[in-house]
Amino acid sequence: MAMTTRASNTTTAARVVVVIADVMAFIIGLWIVMYLLDANRANDLVNFVQDSARWLAGWSHDLFTFDEAWARVVAGYGLAAVVYLFIGHAVAGQLRRH
Repeated sequence: MAMTTRASNTTTAARVVVVIADVMAFIIGLWIVMYLLDANRANDLVNFVQDSARWLAGWSHDLFTFDEAWARVVAGYGLAAVVYLFIGHAVAGQLRRH
C-alpha cells in the first residue's frame, strides 16, 4: 500500500512540474507571438504578458545581439522557453522513475 501511495505522489509531483514548465514556456511563447504581430503595448493583457515573459526570461532576453529586434526577441525569449521545457520535463521524468 505504501508503495502505491509513493508512486502516486511522485506521479502527481511530476505532473505539477510539467504543468509549471509548460505554463512558463507558454507565457514566453505568447509574448514572442505578440511581439512579432506588433500587439498593442497599451493593452493591459499585452503589458501583463510582456512583464511576465521579461521576468521569466530575465537571464536570456538580451543575451543575443542580432541587428534585427525581432531576432533578438525570438532568440532570447525562445531560448528561455526551450530551457524551461527541457529542464521541467527532465525533472518530471526523473521523478517518475523514482
